[in-house]
Amino acid sequence: MKTFLFATLCLFLTVMGATAQTREIYTSPKFGALAKSHKTLAVLPFTVTLQLRPNEVTKNGGPEGVAKLEQREGLDVQSALQSYFLKRKEENDMTVEVQDLARTNALLAKNGVTAANMATFTPEQLAQFLGVDGVISGTFTSTQPMSAGAAVAMSVLVGMSGPTNTGKLMININDGATGELLWKYDKSLSRGFGSDTNTIVTTIMRKASRQFPYSKEFKE
Repeated sequence: MKTFLFATLCLFLTVMGATAQTREIYTSPKFGALAKSHKTLAVLPFTVTLQLRPNEVTKNGGPEGVAKLEQREGLDVQSALQSYFLKRKEENDMTVEVQDLARTNALLAKNGVTAANMATFTPEQLAQFLGVDGVISGTFTSTQPMSAGAAVAMSVLVGMSGPTNTGKLMININDGATGELLWKYDKSLSRGFGSDTNTIVTTIMRKASRQFPYSKEFKE
């Protein structure tokens, strides 16, 4: 009887985990209409929040040092996501182009857009500055920096014995003309494999590939 109850509980947690995973991805019902003419997207620097312990804040140069680390992390995530999309493009699995990273960041700087004030601009304004059809942006929250080789990895968190949650990565794609949210991926990260930013971002995006609307693998 106990074995049966345990098996039933495991099955329930697995189903709940799968359900939670499905709900992490949102695709706008307007995507087809709004994105049908999209040719180029730009990946923006990500907004990073590091929830460090007091002694770790001190080790990283206090609040000012942590702010600089968060900015570097934001650029690292931007670069890793850009690299992933370029690789998919090389494999002929992307239906749009991705703007060169150096051009994106140079145009942002030219128009006075910084990590500190980026949230004050609308997706339409950013797309206009960059001359693209859509913008990819997002946030990363973590108890450890990814670029420092922190042991984090993507995982579906279910059950009381599951891994400790150490952060969350959220990726948004907005239409450049209307600002409409076209796609959103919200993924929890947990303590796991020793890794780096590129590996983590690649792992996350591979899991989402069949539900990434610019991929030729996309299945509604």
